[in-house]
Amino acid sequence: MSVIVFADTRGGKVAKNTLETLTYGRKIAAKDGGTVTLVTFGDAPQDRLSALDANKVVVARNIGDADSQQLTRLVVDMAGKEGAQWIIFSHDDTGKAVAPRVAAKLKAGEVAGAITLPNEQGHIKRNVFSGKAQAWVELKTPVKVVSVLPNSIPVEAASPGASVEEYSGDLGAAKVTVKETRKAGEGIPLPEAEVVVSAGRGMKGPENWGMVEELAKELHAATACSRPVADMDWRPHHEHVGQTGLAIRPNLYIAIGISGAIQHLAGVNGSKVIAVINSDPEAPFFKAADYGIVGDAFEVLPKLIEAAKKLNAER
Repeated sequence: MSVIVFADTRGGKVAKNTLETLTYGRKIAAKDGGTVTLVTFGDAPQDRLSALDANKVVVARNIGDADSQQLTRLVVDMAGKEGAQWIIFSHDDTGKAVAPRVAAKLKAGEVAGAITLPNEQGHIKRNVFSGKAQAWVELKTPVKVVSVLPNSIPVEAASPGASVEEYSGDLGAAKVTVKETRKAGEGIPLPEAEVVVSAGRGMKGPENWGMVEELAKELHAATACSRPVADMDWRPHHEHVGQTGLAIRPNLYIAIGISGAIQHLAGVNGSKVIAVINSDPEAPFFKAADYGIVGDAFEVLPKLIEAAKKLNAER
């Protein structure tokens, strides 16, 4: 059996979701003693790629921007050369654009946003109805395409030693031109964060966000916000989580001054643990929370920050 894992290593970075998809691919290949080929693009250095736990890494250096049609040709070509039965993506922005195209080209069944490995019957679980339910999907096509929802598969220890090859095929001319790049900012990217501190209109204004950022710093967490906060320009839009923003699955999600409307919950209900701080005991978020504090955020946050600092000092 041959398994292809696709990864985006632009900027020389090997992200956590790449390690998750590699773990997923290795586990599928291990069932039949198969091989794993990581297909990637960008400028990641050879030593970093060779440190990955794959039988082989094929990197395309001739793709300047993430043109989804070029990337589709890359994966389809490598799938043919390797005789791949499984093609694994991360369910991130690049994966969402490329995986369906690859599935269509190869007439392959696809599971988008998988949250489990195939069970003994070959069924794969994924979220449906904005995460309010789950469905088991069976792929019956010879080639199977799966995109894995970030933070769904625990990363397992790797055995580095992959051989690295440069892709030399013709992927055609790019149809996408990037005229400007705006970085989302420093810190932990939200989709990769294991702890997220998020806040809403209960903070009363952008001038009060210092407490949120301080708590996030002490917890080594990323910061997020609700849609109204982003719409009012209190916080940048790349921090907006919810049905119309980012969907995240951290190990811990702390919601401060957020009521918990269903649109917000759709983006965070995959979190392993949800802790809510709200002055309204009837806030809908408490029904979804594992832990809740009914209280004024301006009184609770300083105490949490003090406790986090004390804990860090004792480590």
